[in-house]
Amino acid sequence: MSALAKETLEAQGADGNLLSGSVVGEGRPVLMLHGGGQTRHAWQRTAERLADNGYAAYSFDMRGHGDSAWVIEAGYSFHDYARDAGALVDWLKRETGTAPIGVGASLGGLSMIGAEDDEPRFRAIALVDIVPKMRQEGAQRIISFMTAAAQDGFESLEAAAEAIAAYMPQRKRPNSLDGLRKNMRQRDDGRWHWHWDPVFASGGERSIMADAPKHLLRFDEAIERLALPVLVVRGMSSELVDEKDARDAAERLPDGRYVDIAHAGHMIVGDRNDAFTEALLSFLDDLS
Repeated sequence: MSALAKETLEAQGADGNLLSGSVVGEGRPVLMLHGGGQTRHAWQRTAERLADNGYAAYSFDMRGHGDSAWVIEAGYSFHDYARDAGALVDWLKRETGTAPIGVGASLGGLSMIGAEDDEPRFRAIALVDIVPKMRQEGAQRIISFMTAAAQDGFESLEAAAEAIAAYMPQRKRPNSLDGLRKNMRQRDDGRWHWHWDPVFASGGERSIMADAPKHLLRFDEAIERLALPVLVVRGMSSELVDEKDARDAAERLPDGRYVDIAHAGHMIVGDRNDAFTEALLSFLDDLS
């Protein structure tokens, strides 16, 4: 664990929405954005390792997630998340005077590619188990898990842990529920809910599905326009990304690199954090 102090931050998204974040370490800035349904705490162990290796690791809750604001009139489309990613990079460049390296898991990676395609902003990007072509059955399984208890929640943290264990039987169950507690909020009725706005995955016109086909097509086209180093990281047991499609994306990138993480599914950072962080540090060090 890093001995450096972690600082809590606030920034504004593209619609003036509050984005809550943390930073640990000093040095070249690295901006980390989590996947849909997660929070910035997913990056905690990686952030500490980066800090120990001379990087300033910034992680933010994306709009509607964690401690960041739920949006009332604006939406949760891929375009909205890309605009927020752009706003964060612009803020970070003002704060540090340096273009950050981006590390984006799933939705976070899609958001970074959208922001970079709008306007070159990043020094480099690491895409964590996300490429333009995805397994539809895998995507549907993820969405079904996220939405199953989105409205009613869980009676207890233990019940939520049981649901996660059934969804990811390959992952060792933690001894403590403290990590899970950070990803949930308890309402006045005592029930526990995921730490994100249910509208996000509702399938409505303000949800992430509002512009999904259009944005994925743009992602596919943008791959060949990205004039910066990009690392494609895939979990070997990913239910979302095939090896062939991941390698194809890396080959189409003007400056693409590729790495597989053994014994990891779509949730690479949680499944094999040490192996993932080693691969990321190797990529970051090559940029120096």
